[in-house]
Amino acid sequence: MNLDDANTGLAAASGGLRGLLRRFRRTDAGQALVEFALVLPVMLMMLFALVDFGRGFYTWLVVTNAAREGARVGATQKPLTDIQQRILDSATGVDTTDLTITVTNVQGPRGQPIVVDLSYDFQFVTPIGNLLNLLSGGTLNAPTITSTASMRLE
Repeated sequence: MNLDDANTGLAAASGGLRGLLRRFRRTDAGQALVEFALVLPVMLMMLFALVDFGRGFYTWLVVTNAAREGARVGATQKPLTDIQQRILDSATGVDTTDLTITVTNVQGPRGQPIVVDLSYDFQFVTPIGNLLNLLSGGTLNAPTITSTASMRLE
């Protein structure tokens, strides 16, 4: 192999590299990757928010229904243990260990209201809270979902 053959091979290799770079400049392959990298975090934030909002709304519905069921049982002059059991039975789909039950005027005088207050410590399942705290510099705590139901004692 002589020096001219080596120079020709080097020129062909560098021309091949230049041709490859020119081909990438003419296509949109790199542009699509950059656009995807810019849009992906926004899409993930929207997905995380959607999932946790749906769970929060479902939990609010369950807690509201459980408070109403507890008040209905209490309105029929049942003891506190029966009221609490009905609330726990109605709260399917949520972790009942995070549910705080407060019942006032159990087996009180007829015509007076019985009041059932429920409080549920909601927990995020996605990293939406941590991401929003990082972006805003604030503190976003998981919300506490509350519900109150009142009925007249029969």
